[in-house]
Amino acid sequence: MTTPSARPPLVLGSRNLKKSQEIAEILAPWGFQVVSIANFPQAGEVEEDGTTFAENAAKKAAEPARLLSQWVIGEDSGLMVDALGGQPGVYSARFSGAGATDERNNQKLQQELAGTPLAQRGAGYVCSVALADPTGAIRLRAEGRCRGVIIEEPRGANGFGYDPYFLVPEYHRTFGELSARVKHQLSHRARAFAAFIPRLVALFAQPPA
Repeated sequence: MTTPSARPPLVLGSRNLKKSQEIAEILAPWGFQVVSIANFPQAGEVEEDGTTFAENAAKKAAEPARLLSQWVIGEDSGLMVDALGGQPGVYSARFSGAGATDERNNQKLQQELAGTPLAQRGAGYVCSVALADPTGAIRLRAEGRCRGVIIEEPRGANGFGYDPYFLVPEYHRTFGELSARVKHQLSHRARAFAAFIPRLVALFAQPPA
């Protein structure tokens, strides 16, 4: 059995430091150390040209894993808005085009939804996770979803991306208002990792081949 102290660090294939911190917090109780790929400039950029979150997550795991010869977690997530036919979807991070920022993406989202009543502003966050071994082979996959409503005015300074506009009706709070403790229980990312972690622990509990 592999003890937590003997487990290799897991590289997260994302340069989003807030996302890296969130995932590190989710995995920390299980004894896994998460290192952002931002610490490996030689890794370069992965072209996110997949048509699904799962395809992009697999690419963001496999390509850096082969290059770095390390275990890599690929994660791809985004927002799918019902009234926009599932947009922005896999383009969530770059919804507003070249040089996209959270602010510009949210501005475009509100422009696209202008005049849409709250009852028709249903949306879902989706998160796909993949783990590649040092050869680049995908060893694990998981996906999680969380439903909510897109409100017109931002609320809360927590989170990132579309979080201040994503209201979870059951809590009457946006992701921007929820504490990290609560968000780590109900978010799309938390749900994906809830399915991912038991398999991850089991994988590293196996004796080396």
